Amino acid sequence: MNGQGETNPMFAITGITGKVGGEVARNLLAANQPVRAVVRDLSKGEAWAQLGCDLVRADINDAGALTSAFKGAESVFVLVPPNFDPSPDFQEARATAATLRSALAAARPGRVVYLSTIGAQATQSNLLTQHTIIEQVLGELSMPITFLRPGWFMENCSWDIASATNDGVILSFLQPIDKPVPMVATADIGRVAAELLQETWKGHRVVELEGPHRVTPNEIATTFADLLGRPVRMEPVPRETWESLFKSQGMKNPTPRIKMLDGFNEGWIEFESAESGSRKGRVALEAVLQTLIESR
Repeated sequence: MNGQGETNPMFAITGITGKVGGEVARNLLAANQPVRAVVRDLSKGEAWAQLGCDLVRADINDAGALTSAFKGAESVFVLVPPNFDPSPDFQEARATAATLRSALAAARPGRVVYLSTIGAQATQSNLLTQHTIIEQVLGELSMPITFLRPGWFMENCSWDIASATNDGVILSFLQPIDKPVPMVATADIGRVAAELLQETWKGHRVVELEGPHRVTPNEIATTFADLLGRPVRMEPVPRETWESLFKSQGMKNPTPRIKMLDGFNEGWIEFESAESGSRKGRVALEAVLQTLIESR
């Protein structure tokens, strides 16, 4: 392990009980690779234990437990739980970054794949700045690290199924509604992350990932319409209403989320290597929406 030639590398996966982490683990298991499932709650990891995973308990903010979970791993997949309502100074992300850096420095795994985001290089503060902060802190480590930066998750459309089905209307914060957006399916993220974990590289690198083609909000509506067999249209939510709307939903600090949406809409949240330099996934929007509808 750790580059010393052992034939049985262990892959430690955080976030395994979620969509992306689960896809990473399934791809590794399908390749007959040994997986260590890092979970906050052992009972939630029981299904993975039954699939043959080594189960260990660790919270993303517990440096000691994370160190134990990462120790002896050939590769580690790091997924930080999302925080949609961070404090203005992103203190939560700063704390998580310090904990991860400490645990990885102590455990010294062979390689790390960190699930970051499109736009992590953006200089304007927004919701995705949390990943910018973590990337910068992990970048201080000398071990091989890949920062995997996927586009907008196609699975975010799960929030739209009820309104599309019942009302034939989807409210869109992505605007204008005919502007193509870099989106990707979690199946593609999991597959590519598993591939990256099994690769060998030196130093730090960025891999940017989106789906087969960019998707407009209007295309989401027409795809829903085709699958549901009823008319569905997109309706832009006026930007001047966003702050009061998000606050009414319980957000204390909606500014980072608003700025993130501005970034997508204004084009400054984009891949560092642009569309031409991103890796393209295989899973189309239609397949994702079909699965979401069937699993309602």
